[in-house]
Amino acid sequence: MRHPLAVAAAVAVAVAATAYAALQLLGRTYGSTPAERRARLPGDEVVSRPHFAITHATTVHAPREAVWPWLVQVGWHRAGWYTPHWVDWLLFPANWPSAHDIRPEWQSLAVGDFVPDGPPETECGFTVIDLEPNRHLVLHSTSHLPLAWRREGRAGVEWTWAFVLEPAADGSTRFVFRWRAVTRPWWLRALAWALIVPADAVMSRGMLGGVAARAQGGGWARHS
Repeated sequence: MRHPLAVAAAVAVAVAATAYAALQLLGRTYGSTPAERRARLPGDEVVSRPHFAITHATTVHAPREAVWPWLVQVGWHRAGWYTPHWVDWLLFPANWPSAHDIRPEWQSLAVGDFVPDGPPETECGFTVIDLEPNRHLVLHSTSHLPLAWRREGRAGVEWTWAFVLEPAADGSTRFVFRWRAVTRPWWLRALAWALIVPADAVMSRGMLGGVAARAQGGGWARHS
């Protein structure tokens, strides 16, 4: 007969493994349908052979025009990424809290613009590489690593973020978020699979929900 402590330990390991497997799955697919994951989206051609191809989605009960103003003002010391307050406070204390209003000074985003995603000294952020108002926004980055790693060639990453808005017959919007990335060397890839992908189950869910709540809450109507 197995010792009760051994049984409890085995159960705890099984529960932890199941929870981690669920986070891995949600981190790759939260909210998206198989068809959405298979679909070709703007920006896919930039990272044509990705190590990571992650697709999330949600339905926003508002038209695309209500969603778009929130997307073009994202970024560090801009509107943030609409993640929950506890995420902003815990992980990004130096950034401003995610905005709850539409700011006219952040509405003129254009191809070639730089969207910061960290303090200026990190030189971290995205470049806008494709933009069609009320339809899609594609961001590209090679800078989301410590600056020393980049300068010394110790590691590298290239990724795209695509925000795509698809209209529905009932007037709502299907908001699809996809990120694709290649990384080097192998240990960075392993770290991303082990930590970044499961964390995305929380981060992307929060961002999608944050955008939906704001677009549905009338902010667009008040500021348009």
